[in-house]
Amino acid sequence: MEKLRETLKETWHFYMKTLNLVARGSKAYYAWCLLLLAVIIIGFIYYLKQHDVGLFATNMNDQVSWGLYIANFTYLVGAAAAAVLLVIPSYVYHFKPIKEIVILGELFAASSVIMAILFVMVDLGRLDRFWHMLPLIGKMNFPQSLLAWDVLALNGYFFLNILIPVYLLVKYYYRKDPNWKFILPFILISVPWAVAIHTVTAFLYNGLPARPFWNASILAPRFLASAFCSGPAIIILIFQIIRKVSAIHLEDSALFKIAELIAYAMFLNLFLLGSEIYKEYYSHSVHIAAFEYLFEGLHGHNLLVPWIWSAMAMNVIAFFIFLVPSTRRRLTTLNLGCLLIIVGVWIEKGPGFVIPGFVPDPLGEIHEYIPNLLELMVSFGIWALGLLIFTLLMKVAIPIVTGEFTHTEYEKEVTGLRHR
Repeated sequence: MEKLRETLKETWHFYMKTLNLVARGSKAYYAWCLLLLAVIIIGFIYYLKQHDVGLFATNMNDQVSWGLYIANFTYLVGAAAAAVLLVIPSYVYHFKPIKEIVILGELFAASSVIMAILFVMVDLGRLDRFWHMLPLIGKMNFPQSLLAWDVLALNGYFFLNILIPVYLLVKYYYRKDPNWKFILPFILISVPWAVAIHTVTAFLYNGLPARPFWNASILAPRFLASAFCSGPAIIILIFQIIRKVSAIHLEDSALFKIAELIAYAMFLNLFLLGSEIYKEYYSHSVHIAAFEYLFEGLHGHNLLVPWIWSAMAMNVIAFFIFLVPSTRRRLTTLNLGCLLIIVGVWIEKGPGFVIPGFVPDPLGEIHEYIPNLLELMVSFGIWALGLLIFTLLMKVAIPIVTGEFTHTEYEKEVTGLRHR
């Protein structure tokens, strides 16, 4: 009990000191934060318009009831799950280059989960509907509801990806050795939990027999394969930016190892997608309509056709970039491949997956959907909020990881300021 009190006291002291740290920075840091705040405020103003009238303010309708919000949610759940590709080589195999940055990857996962949850909340239309899922006040319908499972999975994963890095950062701040007997079980459980969050998300789709486009048992492994492509690709680009603007030491070997894992994941993603396309086109049942709408157009409706073929081209090009060792170990081609994967997987897994599930509707009619300005601004606002949270977390985590910000160093700095 005494140890628990000491830990809580240290954590509170650590929290108060970090508030001072995030308030200080360069002009570029302030400009970046102000830019993100401006986008957040604009997004919130547009969201207030939606909150007044509900989802009627969007371009979604009874026929296409999931749009840009749920597309981003699906993508971000995968980005959050990608942190497991850093956790396993770091904590399980003790690969030193990745071990030095795994905390940053876990904080990236936490930021992604926050954005994913926010996209679900804005998709409710109005926040007053959220009370239905609050314990004691509403009813989650657990365990019957898959949505309840998804809420528990996402919040549990968020808790793990905050608890683990914060615990380690507090210990490093006070220059103490972590209690691995305490934290290691949480680290190990975060690995299957990362798989679970995207599996449950896949089950939300493929458990709907009335939507043949989603009703495929191969969906969960497809989601995981695409997650282990796009998430690590984002991490590679972010870590290179962090390396340039901070004193953190990040070896190229860590980036190249992540790129190698992306190559394997992209092969699985393309293979599973190809298997699904073969099944639909070879059997050519009545359920092929959604695939035809996506890849060929259906009865003159072809809004998504150029998008999905662009995504396929990006993913294939990126796969060959990551497949060849010489191209994935050259930063210029590596970064190009990462950008192609990020955009290609977002199209394939976002609008290229969500929207065709509603085509055609139960009456056989086709309603094409394209997000309006309100949906775009709200989405930009949520992405900006996630980036701001991640920026503030990095402002604290990086100096601790590099040893620039510790309890002793901070006390010396405060003492020096008092003596001036």
